[in-house]
Amino acid sequence: MPIYRDMVGSCLSHYQVLELLGRGGMGEVYTAEDLRLRRKVALKVVPAAMAAEPERPRRFEREAQAIAALNHPGIVTIHSVEHEGGVAFLAMELVEGNTLADLVPEGGMALAQFLWMVVPLADP
Repeated sequence: MPIYRDMVGSCLSHYQVLELLGRGGMGEVYTAEDLRLRRKVALKVVPAAMAAEPERPRRFEREAQAIAALNHPGIVTIHSVEHEGGVAFLAMELVEGNTLADLVPEGGMALAQFLWMVVPLADP
């Protein structure tokens, strides 16, 4: 069930929402077109109930600042923290490819395969 009305086709600030990429407990992630810079980005939209909690907007911004301070090929780049029409969202680098759920076979994976995948993520 969508957190907000169907956002596909709508605009948030200067971002044209193109498609839903995924949904979880912390929000929905969409592919969007940045109409100013003419590039595709990912938008992570915070659930309205979470955004309405008094401490949540400050926590959301602190988390975005912490991620933005990191520079690692395994961590997406945060472009901005936005609030538009009562909707809080992050604009970030769009990373094409498979999800972790797509890569993990049913029943898990062998230790060697797991290490092959995660060790490069831990390298500085």
